[in-house]
This record gives sequence, C-alpha cells and structure tokens, in this order.
Amino acid sequence: MDFWQYEKEAMAEGHAAVCGCDEAGAGPLAGPVYAAAVVLPLGADIPGLDDSKKLAEKKREALFPVIQDRALAWSVAFVDAEEIDRTDILSARMKAMQLAIDGLSLKPGLALIDGNRDRGRTAAVTTPHRCIVKGDSLSASIAAASILAKVSRDRFMAEVAAKYPEYRFDKHKGYGTKLHYELLAQHGPSPIHRRSFLKRAALPSEGREDSGQ
Repeated sequence: MDFWQYEKEAMAEGHAAVCGCDEAGAGPLAGPVYAAAVVLPLGADIPGLDDSKKLAEKKREALFPVIQDRALAWSVAFVDAEEIDRTDILSARMKAMQLAIDGLSLKPGLALIDGNRDRGRTAAVTTPHRCIVKGDSLSASIAAASILAKVSRDRFMAEVAAKYPEYRFDKHKGYGTKLHYELLAQHGPSPIHRRSFLKRAALPSEGREDSGQ
C-alpha cells in the first residue's frame, strides 16, 4: 500500500494541508500521555519512517530531528497524570491530540487520526478529521507523529527519573513491568503515578513490558 495514500486522497478532496496525529503513553501506570501532529510535504524523503512501535529506540531518536527538519509544521502536547485521573484516559488522549493540532503553525484542513476513536467523555478531536485504524502503519504523516510523540514522552520520563530515582522511570518509562511493580511495592506511588490506573493494575507477577503507545 502507498504510504501516502491517505494524504493524497485528502489533498484530492481539496485539503491543502493535511496533518497526521498520534499519541503515546495511553497504557503506562505513570506519567503524562503525549500527542504529536505533523504536516509533511507530500512524498517527503524520510528513510526508515514507520510506526514508532516497530522501531528501536535509537532509530526513533535518529528520526526525530529528521522529521522536524522535513516537516512543514509539527507540534507536541501532553496531558498530565493528574488530569488523566480527574477525567479518563480516553478524554486525555483526545485532548492531547487536539492540543497538538492546535499548536501547529500551519492550520490543517484535515487531520488523519490514528485509531477508531475521536472523542472521550470530556474531550474530543474537533478539527475536521479522519480516523484510520493502524494509521501509524498506513500513513506517513501519522507514522511521523507517532515517533515525535513517543520520543518526546520517553525523554520526559528519562528526565523525571532524576527527580524520582527510586522508581527507575528511565528503564520502564512508566509501563507496568515487573521492575516497576516491585518498586511501587517498596516505595508506594509517586506524584506522577496515575492513581486511577493503580486501582485496576495487575498483580506484580502479571506486569509486562509494553513498548507501544
């Protein structure tokens, strides 16, 4: 399949600027959910561009500045753990994506959104948009956004590890790994843990690494 098919279809419909939008960090027990929006020139040459979940960390880091350089516009936004607890993760995801779209210096006529959801209980994507299931594997613009969101969130978690070294956030990025559960059992939750997630969290023996979004 043409990695630019959805962008081409949108432009054929008369949308001069089309952005891809994706989020990262829906599943972790700690930290914010991040989102990114990217407007790429049609057919932009970005070797190795793919869904962030399919790329090693070093490859994502290498692609991050390339995407920024090639993009006509890009934006990253987040919603913190406190707001996730106060609302819900779906609403937080939608809010983060709309904030990222709103932050673009080039207003898109259409946003290509990864997944099949565009609204939560308290927030929604309000920019004209099209939901694409597995969009980060099907659309170049969404793939680019997935990388910006993932790298931005991972960098935040690495930075916050210095503030809360006992939780080793740089190792697991807040996901429910065995190590993370063990450290939670020792120290209790930090200020950036999602209390609503901890209430329904699996037992430590059930914690698994989640390297996805």
